Amino acid sequence: MIDIAWSQFTPGTALAGGILIGLAAASFLLLNGRIAGISGILGGLLPPTKYDTIWRIAFLAGLIGAPMLWMLVAELPPIEINAGYPTLIIAGLLVGIGTRYGSGCTSGHGVCGLSRLSFRSLAATLSFMATGFITVFVIRHLIGA
Repeated sequence: MIDIAWSQFTPGTALAGGILIGLAAASFLLLNGRIAGISGILGGLLPPTKYDTIWRIAFLAGLIGAPMLWMLVAELPPIEINAGYPTLIIAGLLVGIGTRYGSGCTSGHGVCGLSRLSFRSLAATLSFMATGFITVFVIRHLIGA
């Protein structure tokens, strides 16, 4: 059974967030000629190159700073994680491996790639969405966790 918290549904802020993500991704592509894929931006820091480091750090600082800025205006939604540290570490490693094998992450393929009508990004997005659906089904309904 699915339990939806309708009191938490905020279509206005969700739409505004989606528009901001789209504008940021389009601006990044138009101004820098690069895809705003987080895994690629972070991965480009290891090893760092002389001319790429500053904008990559600025981009990542913006990702971290945005919630801090939001806290000046409103309260952040509560975060509830129903997993222990071993599960989180394994999940993080699997996501990292997946982004490496998939040549990108959800932001690179799902946002930027699909908007460019990339068939490769469509295949990647369908793959990680299907994998996510199957994983949740198996864990919640077959294993019962």
